[in-house]
Amino acid sequence: MKYQAVKGTYDILPSHLAKEIYNDSSKWDYVYAIAADVLSKFGVKEITPPMFEQVEVLTKAAGEGSDIVVQKEMFSFEDAAGRQLALRPEHTGSVMRAYIQHGMHVQPNPVKLWTKGPVFRAEVNTQRGRFRQFQQVNCEYLGLDNPMIDAEVISLLYNLLSELGIKNMTVKLGSVGDPEDRLEYNTYLRDYLEPIKDQLSEVSQTRLELNPMRILDSKEKQDQELIKDLDRPLDRLNPDSKAHFDEICGYLKSWNIPFEKDDSIVRGLDYYRRTAFEVHHNSIGSQAVICGGGRYDGLIKSLGGGDTPGIGWAFGVERVLDAMLQDNVDFPEADSPLMYFIPLDEEAVSEVIETALNLRKDYYVEFAYAKRKVGKGLQ
Repeated sequence: MKYQAVKGTYDILPSHLAKEIYNDSSKWDYVYAIAADVLSKFGVKEITPPMFEQVEVLTKAAGEGSDIVVQKEMFSFEDAAGRQLALRPEHTGSVMRAYIQHGMHVQPNPVKLWTKGPVFRAEVNTQRGRFRQFQQVNCEYLGLDNPMIDAEVISLLYNLLSELGIKNMTVKLGSVGDPEDRLEYNTYLRDYLEPIKDQLSEVSQTRLELNPMRILDSKEKQDQELIKDLDRPLDRLNPDSKAHFDEICGYLKSWNIPFEKDDSIVRGLDYYRRTAFEVHHNSIGSQAVICGGGRYDGLIKSLGGGDTPGIGWAFGVERVLDAMLQDNVDFPEADSPLMYFIPLDEEAVSEVIETALNLRKDYYVEFAYAKRKVGKGLQ
């Protein structure tokens, strides 16, 4: 049997072995280095939670009606003590759990955290930019609900992606309002769609029961045709939510952060509030969304913490690398040795090793481990 990486996963390799941008370790190093630099300038501190959590933590963070839960996209298992655990499908649940566990609510607000690393989805049909194990960079601001915080989080994201060299991108900004707005809007959708639900796709029929707002996310033509003339959440905001949204727009304009208002962005989970945003790239096909984020003021409370507001975003590194490739970003050259020593006889071998070891205190040096002819060594 010839063993290979499991479908939907891949190896990250040294640059000279990589055949795809996803496989090139130097490209990953570059993205993470830029992310760490930009995030640190905004005062965001790195946190590294475990890769697996109790299922309840991840289920509550993802939402009972989310595709992650409904379509069983989590890799879950039972440990020796009978506890139900799962590999994280995203970072936010783990970060919120850590925030509560370590009493971070006593720290000055906002508490700014970021994390990076693999997340796991049990994708049945993998496609471009979608994997069963993929990498994310995640950022969270916790403790304040000021619209200036929302604008700063979006500004941070835009600055980070710009530093990575991405140009062909669009920031799209929307709002789902407050819980009462969402409840009223879901009722509006049910009243309109229930009599014609048989015309909806199978997925949207399920969403009509569990989470009607998610129908707006549907890519099925039959669904889009049925909802094309309906009001959107942005059309039905209460005065406070509308004022919050307008203030964010004002900050972004004054800070010269380009954006578009988008009334089609939705966040169906109960703990989401007001701000929702995405970054789209126009050259990577159907998977145009390279980053998504939003305000989730009810999440920490749902996990047993205090009534703490929060907002955050995450991007898949593979999609960002794809966007960088499409924008012809010039990556730094992978490291290569400053010197390479070729011992021409047996006596020179030990001298070469000793010299190289001394020089390696300050420089990247390589050498042949046996005598070689000059031509072969230079090759």
